[in-house]
Amino acid sequence: MNESEFTKETATPRWAKDLLRFLPVKAQFILSGNIRDYYPFPRVESAATDLPASTPTNYLPLPLPGYVTEVLHLAGYELFLSYNPVDGFSVIVPRGEQADQARKRVNDLFNLSLDATNSFKCSLQKALEIVEKVINCREAACAVLLDFASRYVKRVDTLDEKEHEFCTRALTLCHKAQPVMTPKMAAALFNPVIWMCDKENDLPDWLVLNNPRLRAITVPKPDHVVRGALVTQLTSGLPGFKEASAEKRKQLHEVFNEQTEGLYLTDVIAVVQLCRREKLGFEEIGEAVRRYKLGVTEDPWKRLDRDKIARAEELIRQRVKGQHQAVIKALDIIKRAVTGLSGSQGSKLGGKPRGVMFLAGPTGTGKTELAKTITELLFGDERAYIRFDMSEFNHEHADQRLIGSPPGYIGSDMGGELTNAIREKPFCVVLFDEIEKAHPRILDKFLQILDDGVLTSGRGERVYFSESVIVFTSNLGIYKSDDEGRRVLNVKVDDPYDVVERRVRDEITNYFKTQINRPELLNRIGENIVVFDFIRPDVAIQIFDKMLANILERLADRQKVRIQIPDSVRDQLRGHCLKDLSNGGRGVGNQLEAWFINPLARALFEANPPEGATRTLASLTEKEGVPTITLE
Repeated sequence: MNESEFTKETATPRWAKDLLRFLPVKAQFILSGNIRDYYPFPRVESAATDLPASTPTNYLPLPLPGYVTEVLHLAGYELFLSYNPVDGFSVIVPRGEQADQARKRVNDLFNLSLDATNSFKCSLQKALEIVEKVINCREAACAVLLDFASRYVKRVDTLDEKEHEFCTRALTLCHKAQPVMTPKMAAALFNPVIWMCDKENDLPDWLVLNNPRLRAITVPKPDHVVRGALVTQLTSGLPGFKEASAEKRKQLHEVFNEQTEGLYLTDVIAVVQLCRREKLGFEEIGEAVRRYKLGVTEDPWKRLDRDKIARAEELIRQRVKGQHQAVIKALDIIKRAVTGLSGSQGSKLGGKPRGVMFLAGPTGTGKTELAKTITELLFGDERAYIRFDMSEFNHEHADQRLIGSPPGYIGSDMGGELTNAIREKPFCVVLFDEIEKAHPRILDKFLQILDDGVLTSGRGERVYFSESVIVFTSNLGIYKSDDEGRRVLNVKVDDPYDVVERRVRDEITNYFKTQINRPELLNRIGENIVVFDFIRPDVAIQIFDKMLANILERLADRQKVRIQIPDSVRDQLRGHCLKDLSNGGRGVGNQLEAWFINPLARALFEANPPEGATRTLASLTEKEGVPTITLE
């Protein structure tokens, strides 16, 4: 393969093409970013006995120093040195070249005494002398890679004397360098110095900025084309690969490629190794990716009781009263999550959350209760849900509470509340309560979650939401501010459900598109908006009766007191509690507390009054040895 053929390869990354393009005009390069990964270098040979069995037949995964060496070798370079502060210098030998011959030439040209491990240890200052020899060499086209360059200086803003001298000499060498021409080269090229840094600003600005002889190149994470170059070949040794049809192979390779979006090629290789270690077949490659991302082998979604899901409507109706339309819509979303069909209409085959719901409607109608019920339905325990009150995140920088502070800032070692919770419990329901109260900058974080099922923490770690259900709640569309700034109802309590639903949906659309200018977030939520109705009078009676029964049951259980309520008293109490249903079931509970629980608590204290005191509001009798209060 020659240089022209290499640049035409679909899997050749842009940064490698840039490196080749600027060799005639730049003396030094900075490679920063994804510099600790593997990179697929094309192999022309159809068979190679010196490669491991897992190695692809068309591409060879190489670490960055080896990959850069192969790229420069195509351009006509002959000798390659690598330096790091721990091991010193070593010789990198391109494929197909004689290692002993290359080392001998390096020793002769640069007076290196390589030991048995192919290393020559020296100080940073001594290393620069050798680098100068490489730059000025005219007997052979050479290149030197300064690896781990981010560790050459302690602090960029306060260099000590030796660090300053090293960087200054490197800068002068950059400007003094002259191109070299050898018979293997098509044009005169510099003997390049290639710095390999985590970040470009790990080196002093005065060395990097406005330097016409230095080119900074960012090495990104591999895209789907680069990953695909290895994905289609790494899996060839897995059980079931040979038996799979060509169409099945293509489908599973696409799944593998999509599910490893955002991962390094090192991770892709590790997934295949995990597949072999845990004896997973080719058709289970998606399961291997899931295990690699989440670090767990058990999948609670596969243990779900399908019959329980089928009977879920009855279970939910026992806890969420009077919300027939909302329950049906929510169950559709849950069934999509259980079957793994959420988002399947899109091009991406993996990574999105299992399910997304936007529960909207009046307060006190059961939105939070539905989230708890769904959690119990899916994971057997309603306490397995993670709740965030978004009114606590109404400041611009509150996102650091969710994802954690960046390195170097206070609290960076603690991580974020959301990222920590998902890392601990990847299988869960995440409830973001009253989402409209969050700062718009916080909402931007949900784009990544809803689109890719991933969130990057302040420390740069990726947290995956692919096995979680995301639930938002909101009161948008129910209330508005009047001319005096008071919060009043935007819809009438006795409006039919279709009117309530239409106004709520219109207000949600207006809020995201106009008020906060986040139409893309609304687009990710899609048709998963579940609108709750007001609590109607017949439903309110059921809620009242259930709440009252709970109170009486608790008294009998904890206080060993039986309450007798005449029908006339019950009717009067119900009338007080159901007078205003604008606050839903929670409002019924509040009125029940004011008209029943508070007087009852006083009556219980007055049941055994101090000497001289009289009882009020209740009469006490003994019935079967149990105190009984009869309301008057």
